Amino acid sequence: MNLAFASLDFPGRMMLMGVVLFVLLTAVAYTVYAERRIAALIQNRLGPNRVGPFGLLQPLADVLKLLLKEDIVPKEANRFFHLLGPMISLFAALSTIAVVPYAYGWAIADVSIGILYVLAITSLGVYGLTISGWASNSKYSLLGGLRSSAQMISYEIAMGLAIVSVVVLSDSLSMTAIVESQTSNPLYWNCFRNVLGFIIFTVAAFAETNRTPFDLPEAEQELVGGYHTEYSSMKFALFFLAEYANMIVASTVITTLFLGGYQVPFLDSQSGLDGMLLALLQVGAFVAKTLFMMFVFIWVRWTLPRFKYNQLMDLGWKKLLPLALFNLLLVSFGVIAVDAFLGQ
Repeated sequence: MNLAFASLDFPGRMMLMGVVLFVLLTAVAYTVYAERRIAALIQNRLGPNRVGPFGLLQPLADVLKLLLKEDIVPKEANRFFHLLGPMISLFAALSTIAVVPYAYGWAIADVSIGILYVLAITSLGVYGLTISGWASNSKYSLLGGLRSSAQMISYEIAMGLAIVSVVVLSDSLSMTAIVESQTSNPLYWNCFRNVLGFIIFTVAAFAETNRTPFDLPEAEQELVGGYHTEYSSMKFALFFLAEYANMIVASTVITTLFLGGYQVPFLDSQSGLDGMLLALLQVGAFVAKTLFMMFVFIWVRWTLPRFKYNQLMDLGWKKLLPLALFNLLLVSFGVIAVDAFLGQ
């Protein structure tokens, strides 16, 4: 089976990108719905249940409401950067999915340095929040933007070291190669071979996506709405889309790096199944793992309280960073020891 994206012609590439974008944006809308329903269950209430059967049309109603809202820009705001900020945030959120493989050979761009692409694009997201905070000409927005930049810088180091430990285990920067190195045996998935790295990366992913308990850049009790205090209408909707798109993309990256990606437990490419059937099973496995991680993101939000800012920085610099360094050394020595044993 070889359905690599590189073999498609230009119209085929455009079609695949369109399908992935449509699925991602639809998933964003219904992730909001899922979060409201799960939050309602956790808090013993009903949640959205009026618009459409079981409230399934609530996302459509929300989009329509935001489209019809008046777009208000503060008089002293920098209009160009005020618009650019949310656009950067959404671009960074949607672009990362390009290198994530969701079945063998099924990826928008299966590049040899996919993990570096992920790191580069996710780092751009902070510019959108920081620019928005500054351009709004509001002290609350500025503080939210500064908090966001400080938070992302603090946790990106630990996240990067956790990724390096995965690269050491797989001996490749390719996302597909990382998935293939984990095999179809769940015991070889990096969440078991590299438990500490999995925990560090997941915690850092919460911080990078500004999800509770790391939602200090928004912190409604202190900063009104944080970096998007002065946003309304579709500009606010772009931030809303970017936040949930980031959560989905973070779940797909965690799935790829630590949960075996598209690998179906105990079912490898030599199983004798038809190529398309195997690909569909792999897509199903990838989606199921991603949905599980999205549930974890939602579950944690409605379970843990927000950190204080000094606690957030203490965790990033004094706890996660030393643990990430220790884990990298541990994994490196383990790989060297295994190679030396096999060499003998």
